[in-house]
Amino acid sequence: MKSGRLVSILLLLQTRGRMTAAQLAEELEVSVRTVYRDVEALSAAGVPLYGDAGHAGGYRLLDGYRTRLTGLTPGEAEALFLAGAPGPAAELGLGSVLAAAQLKVRAALPEELRAHADRISGRFHLDAPGWYAEAEQAPFLPAVAEAVWSSRVLHVLYRRWAEPTDVERRLEPYGLVSKAGRWYVVAGPGPRTFRVDQILELASSEEEFARPEDFDLAAYWTAYQRDFHDRLYRGEALVRLAPGVRLPRAVNIRTDQDGWTLVRVPVESVEHAHGAFLRLGTDIEVLEPSELRERIARTIAELAERYGNSASPCGD
Repeated sequence: MKSGRLVSILLLLQTRGRMTAAQLAEELEVSVRTVYRDVEALSAAGVPLYGDAGHAGGYRLLDGYRTRLTGLTPGEAEALFLAGAPGPAAELGLGSVLAAAQLKVRAALPEELRAHADRISGRFHLDAPGWYAEAEQAPFLPAVAEAVWSSRVLHVLYRRWAEPTDVERRLEPYGLVSKAGRWYVVAGPGPRTFRVDQILELASSEEEFARPEDFDLAAYWTAYQRDFHDRLYRGEALVRLAPGVRLPRAVNIRTDQDGWTLVRVPVESVEHAHGAFLRLGTDIEVLEPSELRERIARTIAELAERYGNSASPCGD
């Protein structure tokens, strides 16, 4: 809509300063001619918007001019307050800052949009960590966040799984990621990924580093997760599943006349698959690998022997 586009032009110039018609057109995904018409409409409405000619020219607002947030739609106002997750902000030491920012935005909203923002806050609550998981303690998270903002090197004592477990590392922190209630720092050189809650000691330094200009945190994290799963599920099992039973990442081969489905499913290890498949009870039959099938058979035999005696162990 034109009204929304006009507000977008105002906000772009307000936040970025001078912009050319071509830059505005690219940002708004419209033609340069459309930008010219929008600028004329804004000028006619009394907005102090000026155009400078020449190579370094462009449009700009009169110094000191600020627009109120009257161009927000109800959906945009709701999304704005929903996106401000208080949990992660508090963990980063920004809880009070977020609350103050939301208060200022709320005060600038018209009454109708203010009601929409209040409704979204009262009806939706984001709680990222999963059930049955203790909250991870990451006392050095604010210090890591500060190093990310200031592009300063960190020297840490880090606990890893492999021996030796406690190692010293020099980190160039590019960014932070919150995944299922757990914080990770992506740091160079590399880059590599480290769990913030596994930092045992931390020392900040005055040494600055140059964050690669082409580094995209979201793209890196997507690729990292894909590579993690590829490395995690290095094995494969051939199993039969009872009608209606499904397994994640399973590839169907065929469905028999009795309704059972033959599938191949990636597994992390025999040990992990042993526990996971046993939870399905009689709804699964493991065919391959033989090591896994024999391991499950032994467990079932031991259980049958243990529970074969119907007498209560607490009886006379």
